[in-house]
Amino acid sequence: MTATPATEAPASSGPNTPPDAYEPTDRTVPTRSRDRARYDRETVHSILDQAYICHLGFVRDGAPVVLPTLFGRVGEALYLHGSTGSRPLRAAGKADPGLPVCVTVTHVDGLVLARSAFHHSLNYRSVVVHGTAYQVTDEEECRMALDALVDHVVPGRSADSRPANAKELAATAVIRLDLTEVSAKIRTGGPNDDAEDMGLPYWAGVVPVAPAYGTPVPAADLAPGTAAPDYLAAL
Repeated sequence: MTATPATEAPASSGPNTPPDAYEPTDRTVPTRSRDRARYDRETVHSILDQAYICHLGFVRDGAPVVLPTLFGRVGEALYLHGSTGSRPLRAAGKADPGLPVCVTVTHVDGLVLARSAFHHSLNYRSVVVHGTAYQVTDEEECRMALDALVDHVVPGRSADSRPANAKELAATAVIRLDLTEVSAKIRTGGPNDDAEDMGLPYWAGVVPVAPAYGTPVPAADLAPGTAAPDYLAAL
């Protein structure tokens, strides 16, 4: 199947769903802590765009498999890539029915320490996407997707590196998953201790967690005089 380029056009919405939000489904409405669920595109896209790794879940030979992998978002689609010999990517290449998948992304923002062990938790932001992935066979879209994967990690990098050649393209498979059945879930704030535990002599609170970038380390064989690009400083 040849996927068509992604656009920012909203998915169809029900009568009670704002046009800038994804329609909740049985699979995207959590069974617990429903107040933490979010369906607006701004929140979903922000969580996706700030992540480097997603987890791709699918069923292989009757057993569940979950693989960590890079991804990139272009409009209302996620693109993932791998070797043409990869079994899930080969399965996604079948025109009918494609590969049923579940993709997840999670950020840990804080360690929530309560007075009781039961109420320990995490502050987090997560996105879950359900759908059917298809292999991209159009060369132009494939190149666009690979650029998006590179720029997802370091914005501006695709224009500052050699693009894939024909041999590399032939060895690379790209799959597309449209953002249709999507939800985000967010937990913020401090611990939720029981009233009877408030007087216990244990520290309670939140330990913030955030990514940190170090000073770029040049390759040992980097040509003398090659300066670190400005977009690295933006990190």
